[in-house]
Amino acid sequence: MDINGATALVTGANRGIGRQLAAQLVERGAKVYATARRPESVDLDGVEVLALDICDPDAVSAAARTAGDVNLLVNNAGVAGGDLLGDLDAVRTALDVNFWGTLSMTRAFAPVLAANGGGAIVNIASSASWLVSPGHSAYAVSKAAVWNMSNALRQELAGQGTLVSSVHLGAADTDMMKGYDVPKMDPAEVARITLGGVETGAFEIVVDEYTAMVKEWLSKDRREFDSHLQQLFQQFLNT
Repeated sequence: MDINGATALVTGANRGIGRQLAAQLVERGAKVYATARRPESVDLDGVEVLALDICDPDAVSAAARTAGDVNLLVNNAGVAGGDLLGDLDAVRTALDVNFWGTLSMTRAFAPVLAANGGGAIVNIASSASWLVSPGHSAYAVSKAAVWNMSNALRQELAGQGTLVSSVHLGAADTDMMKGYDVPKMDPAEVARITLGGVETGAFEIVVDEYTAMVKEWLSKDRREFDSHLQQLFQQFLNT
């Protein structure tokens, strides 16, 4: 789709990748609704700020009524999570935000996009859609769900002319990755590649070489894949 002249809504636009997505959408000529649970934390020029908790059905419905001209929905808001056998509340939170919150936003805005001629939905997933790193199994499960949800929604919304894209990346230099001494992408670069993929109609937007490697390994023996990943994780720990 052509971003210049589009009307976009970005969740989690107060920091990290979401902030960069909102800023670059404005630069590319889009009208932008920038949303966050704490709207006062959004410090961008040229956007319309909305308060939005994607896990609050009433707030989601209100956002869909207010932003009735949207034809590009960017589901960026997300949280981390611990191990599946760890704190169960943390596991539930990861799924509530990353999967159910994203689905709630899509269900609310799909009719809006249909009324506006179709458009696109962008779901920020992760390389974790295809792998599990130590200590982050709940996050991985939730992002795997986001990936396959995107595949399903792409089929279900094709008839109304709405493209659904999933975005996959490794580590980015965001608050979520603070404290991890691993190579990290600039969120601005993640946003640039993501919006480029939207404009070309990509189904899956693979942002970096690491994630491309992970996707390639999916077709290989799972034991080899896991062994290779363990070696990579160990290299990161030793650097």
